[in-house]
Amino acid sequence: MLDVCLLGTGGMMPLPYRWLTALMTRYNGSNLLIDCGEGTQIAIKEKGWSFKSIDVICFTHYHADHISGLPGLLLTMGNAERTEPLTILGPKGLEKVVGALRVIAPEIPFEIQYRELREPVEELEVKGYHIRAFRVNHNVICYGYSLEIPRGGKFDLESALAQDIPKRCWNRLQHGQTVEENGKVYTPDMVLGPARKGIKVTYCTDTRPTEGIQKAAEKSDLFICEGMYAEEEKMEKARQYKHMTFYEAAALAKNASVLELWLTHFSPSLVRAESYMPKVKKIFPAASLGFDGRTAELDFKEE
Repeated sequence: MLDVCLLGTGGMMPLPYRWLTALMTRYNGSNLLIDCGEGTQIAIKEKGWSFKSIDVICFTHYHADHISGLPGLLLTMGNAERTEPLTILGPKGLEKVVGALRVIAPEIPFEIQYRELREPVEELEVKGYHIRAFRVNHNVICYGYSLEIPRGGKFDLESALAQDIPKRCWNRLQHGQTVEENGKVYTPDMVLGPARKGIKVTYCTDTRPTEGIQKAAEKSDLFICEGMYAEEEKMEKARQYKHMTFYEAAALAKNASVLELWLTHFSPSLVRAESYMPKVKKIFPAASLGFDGRTAELDFKEE
């Protein structure tokens, strides 16, 4: 099961009812954070989730509303007696930017491992996540992220018995491990069927619509996408500052065949956002507004 929480849904500046951009996920005892705007620590506290178990932080880009909460968060993680390494991903310049912010958070009791993104698409495996970072179209270098929890094939009992594989090896093979026993080597493909559909969440903000976003989000269980503006008269502003409207996000969701869309990263000037949703739902019926603290539990679907 993958837990997903929108900690903050605001863009540009925090409001009394809307923290700045951040998303947190929990899987198998490990937490992952995408962006860390001002107030993220408070949002995590309000949610009741743990600082100490944050193992990965992904940054979309280095505008203040996406990263200004990092120094305080690092200090809090250190005060929680974290000692395990922390992995941080982000566009080119990552170590320089984080290093500058750490001038006010110089002493932390854990190592930071940096992964700078330089290619249009990069992929890595960490803490059970398959992370796909994809470049989007903002006025600075910016990435979106797809998080996937892969799922192996079903264990084939008849194959295991037919090949005389010892029962004590079954569990490790089922978990993808190669096992050597009494001079024989057993591999997972000997007892597992084809891989099954896993869990997929795609997150992107601060961008114009692109084919790359649609491709990355394809068949996501949950697509969390920027909806900076809803007012039709702000279409030109969205183009100028390279943001998205509710309707553009809905079109991406429709074309990517996702199961559900949450809109996020709202302009501070946006009021009565719900009044625009009927038009959005005509484009993509499974669209809804994100809000601070909104949570979903995503589980593997039986085939």
